[in-house]
Amino acid sequence: MAVNAYDFFKAANLDKPRDTMKSKVGSNVTLINVMQLPGLNTLGISLARIDYAPLGQNPQHTHPRATEILTVLEGTLYVGFVTSNTDNGNKLFAKVLNKGDVFVFPQGLIHFQFNPIHDKPAVAIAALSRQNPRAITIANAVFGSKPPISYDVLAKAFQVQKGTIDWLQAQFWENNHY
Repeated sequence: MAVNAYDFFKAANLDKPRDTMKSKVGSNVTLINVMQLPGLNTLGISLARIDYAPLGQNPQHTHPRATEILTVLEGTLYVGFVTSNTDNGNKLFAKVLNKGDVFVFPQGLIHFQFNPIHDKPAVAIAALSRQNPRAITIANAVFGSKPPISYDVLAKAFQVQKGTIDWLQAQFWENNHY
């Protein structure tokens, strides 16, 4: 009874560029999911605009609840996903995309997008197969957890010295107290 047209509408300004300069990774993701648009409830879809600075990226992440299909609107992107723990190891599926190209990232697989052009930004739109797809950014989860994962655990897993883990964790703890 309380549902109205505004539950299905959002003046999202997705045609407007987003600021990528405040991001350490050089990207800005504008997600439109059920939290911003209540009419998506139970429909199983969401949308994101991703702006990339020159040499910016949407770093390695996964959507545990959704498959993603990405379309490049402007610029060039190097994109890919990695299968995990198969008989053939971890296989990278990657491609360079140009304006109008489309790439699919299967649900739950680690994937990324990178703008390889040093002097031009890029823009993409991603459609996701869930109303709230969630995103887990791998580096943030591993090196920025609260409390931090033990140096011993991470040093052994990544086969590096403890000092390297200390430096990596410092990169994420500096400004990422979520």
